[in-house]
Amino acid sequence: MTLAPFGARLRHAMDTRGPLCVGIDPHASLLASWGLNDDIAGLERFTRTVVDALADRVAVLKPQSAFFERFGSRGIAVLEKAVEEARAAGALVLMDAKRGDIGSTMGAYAAAYLDKDSPLFSDAVTVSPYLGFGSLRPALDAAAISGAGVFVLALTSNPEGAEVQRATAADGRSLAQLMLDHMAAENAGATPLGSVGAVVGATLGDAGADLSINGPLLAPGIGAQGATPADLPRVFGAAVGNVVPSVSRGVLCHGPDASGLREAAGRFADEVRAAVSED
Repeated sequence: MTLAPFGARLRHAMDTRGPLCVGIDPHASLLASWGLNDDIAGLERFTRTVVDALADRVAVLKPQSAFFERFGSRGIAVLEKAVEEARAAGALVLMDAKRGDIGSTMGAYAAAYLDKDSPLFSDAVTVSPYLGFGSLRPALDAAAISGAGVFVLALTSNPEGAEVQRATAADGRSLAQLMLDHMAAENAGATPLGSVGAVVGATLGDAGADLSINGPLLAPGIGAQGATPADLPRVFGAAVGNVVPSVSRGVLCHGPDASGLREAAGRFADEVRAAVSED
């Protein structure tokens, strides 16, 4: 079955379930806070609990691939099952892998996450453009074929990112703005929303860039990193309606009780709705 374009599916999910992405980040300290061991059994229990609690109600679930990869093939098997079960329950799955390479290697990454026959096929994947935006072409093309999406790092929430992202290109634009302009070109004419998104940190205060890319804006940094839903209009301005705020620890710290996870996710979603509607 051919999927509708990711942008259209994301817009529908945001409108019906609320504009919220919840990360699945099973790092050792969080497993310990849940009373779980930092092993495959703990990883599997944690992941299944999050998926069972939230996949039928949040718009997007975002597993952080690295926290599964550290367990080798057994961890990847847990990730594969989580992707399958989350999508079956109606959540869109954004694989947070931040892949970036060139040529056939980028093509192989695209096949891993954006080919519908792959056991890791996800609705979207995060990628890094700093080998040049053109290096992402295999992923962009694969996503277009499968109806998936791509989120491109633009203005990230870590302070070190400014070294590269705020640097000036030959034509005077910042490198981040150059990447955002490439994304806008990819999304030109798409309705109701393009399928090429940008990653823009909610902690930036002022993005200082033109975010009108006609695509989704993944906004990490809500919750434990210090940003709140009330900050979104100031950071994203006129593009705030296309923002997908991402919360990880702010929700996950309320586990392992499923009702605690649901209540925290619902509270964040309500706060985002209120912040966006007030803008």
